[in-house]
Amino acid sequence: MSYSSDLSPGGAHAPAATVSINKISWSAVLAGVVIALIVQLLLSMLGFGVGLATVDPAGDGSPEAATLSMSAGIWWVIAGVIAAAAGGYVAGRASGATQLTVGVLHGLTSWAATTLIVLYLLTTTIGGLVGGAFSGVTSALGGAGQAAMATAQSAAPALSNVSDPFGSIESNIRSASGGDDPAALRDKAISATRAALSADPAQQEQAKTQAAEALAKAQNIPVDQARSQIDAYQTQYRQTMDQAKQKATDAADAAATAGSAGALIAFFALVLGAAAAAFAGRMGVTALRGW
Repeated sequence: MSYSSDLSPGGAHAPAATVSINKISWSAVLAGVVIALIVQLLLSMLGFGVGLATVDPAGDGSPEAATLSMSAGIWWVIAGVIAAAAGGYVAGRASGATQLTVGVLHGLTSWAATTLIVLYLLTTTIGGLVGGAFSGVTSALGGAGQAAMATAQSAAPALSNVSDPFGSIESNIRSASGGDDPAALRDKAISATRAALSADPAQQEQAKTQAAEALAKAQNIPVDQARSQIDAYQTQYRQTMDQAKQKATDAADAAATAGSAGALIAFFALVLGAAAAAFAGRMGVTALRGW
């Protein structure tokens, strides 16, 4: 806003004085947001196209998934910084401000509005309408999340074995037959074996003896041989439990590491984007002053 004084203290006309007021020009911010979104879209499409060009489904020359995920994360950061800088510069330049701090504020406001819009598009059904145009924004997080998911899925069978690690042992017992009533004897042997393997350590020896006797009758074998089978089943049972628990722990660690890495990447990318937008907004005002 400017005002002019017609008379000087001596009665002569005085030159007009210009006063700059620190106000946000929302039309300038909107222009910066539009430019930032378009630049982000173009760079995401470029990164997506280059990434697909490196994939060779028919051959073995395709990069590994970890390499693609890392490359996507780096490109996401670069694209975000460039888009934020472009939007910040346009916002600062279009504001018409003459003060550098006002240009910085316009750049930061443009960056913040762009970030909120992108997050909104990615977390609502509207994101489906743009057909993954902003998929590059989440490629780093998605790659880390997919890696964690793959680890968790590989551990899924082991996790199911934690709840019933006795399944394969039961199948082995049922595959053998003997005695006058095979079905009843097998059921009794299975119940006794399960009780022996899951019994309290103080009562396990007695339970193993009962299981060996039941298994001997079910398979029509000596008790000593059945006892050896019970010992083998116990070793198998413990190994299955230990392996399943280890895989579950690895899956949990991988998920936590992926989540932590994704959050840190997002944080530093946003900080860099904010810094780029603020600096570009300041440069937009500097360029305007130069004109």
